[in-house]
Amino acid sequence: MRGFNLKSLGARAAALALASAASVPVLAAGQITGAGSTWVYPLVAKWAATYAQTTGVQVNYQPIGSGGGIQQIKAGTVAFGASDMPLTPQVLSENHLIQFPTAIAGEDIVYNLPGVQSGQLLLTGPVIADIYLDKITKWNDPAIQKLNPRLHLPDMTISVVHRSDGSGTTFTFANYLSKVSPQWKASVGASTAVDWPTGVGGKGNQGVASYVQRIQGSIGYVEYAYILENHMDYARMINSAGKVVSPSLQGFQAAAANVDFTKVQDFYVILTDQPGARSWPISGCTWQILRTTAAKSVNEPVTKFFLWGFDHGQAMAKSIAFGPLPASTVQAIQAYWKRNLGI
Repeated sequence: MRGFNLKSLGARAAALALASAASVPVLAAGQITGAGSTWVYPLVAKWAATYAQTTGVQVNYQPIGSGGGIQQIKAGTVAFGASDMPLTPQVLSENHLIQFPTAIAGEDIVYNLPGVQSGQLLLTGPVIADIYLDKITKWNDPAIQKLNPRLHLPDMTISVVHRSDGSGTTFTFANYLSKVSPQWKASVGASTAVDWPTGVGGKGNQGVASYVQRIQGSIGYVEYAYILENHMDYARMINSAGKVVSPSLQGFQAAAANVDFTKVQDFYVILTDQPGARSWPISGCTWQILRTTAAKSVNEPVTKFFLWGFDHGQAMAKSIAFGPLPASTVQAIQAYWKRNLGI
């Protein structure tokens, strides 16, 4: 797990001709273009590097954020878009799109706090919401100190970091806060972009991670693979069952075990704040989005790539804490492709 390196994957991706998604043709000989989620970028980059070696087909994926990925696939400038916020069946139908899940993952709170090591800080959803609502502004606030009686928390201002781009990571985070904080739900809500009450914005998961690493006293939220890669200090949380949990692949999968992708239209499910003693509260998934109006020659290479990932890329997925989809879900995805794309 520690051997995973986003920088080296970025270099590989560059070698795979990662040019601007808007300027690359939807389909070139031996190439597939995609754009969107920075959350799923580590997984797509890993799969793409091996897939190119195995098949000679290059997957040129731009991690521009889920909002950008949705815009690109709607515009038809890429063969697939990736979003950590699922689109509703109505939105899909109105825009001639379909979506399917890729893998289960999760995100967590990261911090840069002198004297507090990784995993020592314990937080709850309501406390996190109050920090991002600018109601809790000091690290030694009584609400945080009550959760961490054995920690010496400094009298230091909390520097809030959030995403600046349209982001499914933000949707997942804000969706969770909307479930645990009535004030957050009423005043901010959940979407790929929200009106942040406070804080500084970083572009992509990597941008938030970079800010938190540089700013002492900061707090942010990032996908778990970025925590592992950057050796960041992460918080434990209290889940909906009242249990203290740490982020882990097992926790993400425990949350996902509460839902059945095969029983909902267009695989539309939300994995935040799921019940269960082991469930990680900020769990999520990434969806790939295709156009039903695109030519078979555009869609079929995309489905072949992701089916290869489902069949051959699960060890790579697990190595960076992405949970594989159940076999029944993969079968349902294949039936969905046939029904909607004729593939």
